[in-house]
Amino acid sequence: MEFLTQHPQQEHDQDQANFSRELMIIDTKNNIKKSGSRVQMHDQETTNTTSTTKKRYIFLLGINYLCLFVGSISSTLLSKFYFNHKGASRWVSTWVQSAGFPLLLLPIYLPFYVLKSTDRKPFTGFTPKILSLSILIGFLLGFNNLLFSWGNSYLPVSTNSLVLSSQLAFTLITSVIIVKQKITYANLNCVILLTLSSVLLALGSSHDKPKGLTKSKYLIGFFSTVGAGLLFALYLPLMEKIYKKVHCYSMVVEMQMVMELAATVLATMGMTINRGFLEMKKESKNVFDLGEKAYWLTVIFNVVTWQLCFMGTAGMVFLTSSLTGGICMTALMAVNVLGGVIVYGDNFGNTKIVSTLLCVWGFSSYLYGMYMKMKEEEKKKESFIEKLINDDFLQGQHQFVEMTQIVTHNGRG
Repeated sequence: MEFLTQHPQQEHDQDQANFSRELMIIDTKNNIKKSGSRVQMHDQETTNTTSTTKKRYIFLLGINYLCLFVGSISSTLLSKFYFNHKGASRWVSTWVQSAGFPLLLLPIYLPFYVLKSTDRKPFTGFTPKILSLSILIGFLLGFNNLLFSWGNSYLPVSTNSLVLSSQLAFTLITSVIIVKQKITYANLNCVILLTLSSVLLALGSSHDKPKGLTKSKYLIGFFSTVGAGLLFALYLPLMEKIYKKVHCYSMVVEMQMVMELAATVLATMGMTINRGFLEMKKESKNVFDLGEKAYWLTVIFNVVTWQLCFMGTAGMVFLTSSLTGGICMTALMAVNVLGGVIVYGDNFGNTKIVSTLLCVWGFSSYLYGMYMKMKEEEKKKESFIEKLINDDFLQGQHQFVEMTQIVTHNGRG
C-alpha cells in the first residue's frame, strides 16, 4: 500500500519538474529573442543616426563647394575686370579680398541669437592659442592676397588661373609633411597631371602677353602668381592641422572671420602707407572708364565674392582635407580659363586646350579614386556591422544551449 500511495506523488513531482524545465527553456528562448530585438533596434537606431548625419554632411559639403565655385570664378573675373578698366591699385585689389569679414558675423550670431537653432554661444571654446594661430595665418593670407593681386594685374585670367594650379604639387608635399597625408595612386596621378598642365602652359605662354605688357612685368606677374600658389599650399595643410582641434563648423566660420580681420589689418596698413583710400576716390571719379557707380559696384561685388571663395575653401578643408580642397580649387581653374576666354577674349590656343584637358583629366581621376575609396569604406562598414550581428546571434545560441543543458541536468537530478 505504501508503494501504491507514493507512486502517484512521484509522478506528480516528475510532471512539475518537466513543466518547470519547459518554462525555463521557453523563458530562455524569449530572452534570446528580446536580446536579438534589442540588437536589431540598436542597429536600426544607429543606421538612422548615421543616415541623418550623412545627409547633413553632404548638404554642408554641397553648400561649401557652391560657395567655392561661385566665389572663385566671380572673384577672379571681377579682379581682372577692375584692372581691365584702368583700376591700377594692387593694394585696393588686396584689400577687397578680405574686407568683407563683417559679413561672416551673420552666420556666427544669427543661429544662436535670432534663429535659436543652436545652444552654443559664438566663440565658445575659442582658446587664446586658436586666436593667436588665426591671427598669424591671417597675416600670411594677407600677404598671399597681395601676391595674387600683383599676378592678376599683369597676367591674363586664363594664364593666371592655370599657373595657380601649380600650387597643388606643393600642397601634396606640405600635406604629407604637416598632416601626414597618405599618397595614393589617385591623388598622385591627379597632382602629376595638374602640375604638368601648369608646366606646359609656362613653356608655351611666351606669345600670351597682352599688348603693351613688357617682358619684365610679365615675369613679375608670373612669379608673383607662383608665390601666391606656394603660400596657399602652406596655408591649406596648416588649416587642416588646426581644424583637427576644432569642435564644430561654427568655429571654422569664427576662425575664418579672425583670419580675414588680420589680413584686412595688413592690407589697411599698406593702403594707408601708399595712400590707397585717396587713390580709390581718385580712381572712382577720374580714372575708372565705366564711371563712379560702376567702380563702387565692382569693389562691393569683389568684397562679397572673395568672402564666398575663402569661406568655401575653409569649409572644404574642414569637411574633407587640405589636399581635397586644393584639388577642388584647381579643378575650378579650368572653368576660370574658359571664363577668361568668354568674358575677356583671352587667347585660347593649342597649349591652353591641352592644359585644360589635363586639368579635367586629373580632377576626374581623383574623383573616381575618391568614389572607389568611399565604396570600399562602405563595404568594410557593412561587413563590420554584419559581423557584430552574427557574433551576437551566435552568443545567444550558445547561451540557449548552455541553459538547456543546465535545465535538463537539473530535471534529471
